Amino acid sequence: MIQVTRRYGFPAAHVLRSPALSDAENRRLYGKCAHPAGHGHDYGVELTLAGPVDPATGQLLPEEVLDAIVRERVLDRFSHRLLNGLEPFREAVPTGENIARVLHRELADALEARGARLVRVRVVETLRNQFEIGDPE
Repeated sequence: MIQVTRRYGFPAAHVLRSPALSDAENRRLYGKCAHPAGHGHDYGVELTLAGPVDPATGQLLPEEVLDAIVRERVLDRFSHRLLNGLEPFREAVPTGENIARVLHRELADALEARGARLVRVRVVETLRNQFEIGDPE
């Protein structure tokens, strides 16, 4: 079993506001990130996969296959968008934690169908803020 990590990135905007909270509560909880105009990030995404190496190719999963899955399920959907308006975030505040959870959910089954287990998703929001989610071993 081997692990492979590949990096991606996409620009997107979000507003950290919960509809269940008042404006004052949102400002207290999320600070300037609760501003209704939103703000953007150049998100970095690291995906770590595990699985057997194909003896014919010497790879866990061909890069172009992984890239196509990530493009379809993440980059084409979330890049250059306000995340709050997209289906996975209509009911969940698009925090770094929730973005990591959504990316994991969107990718895990598609990768499993190709023989690779999604071990970890890391979302890098800023130099100081990184969020990880992984499958239990």
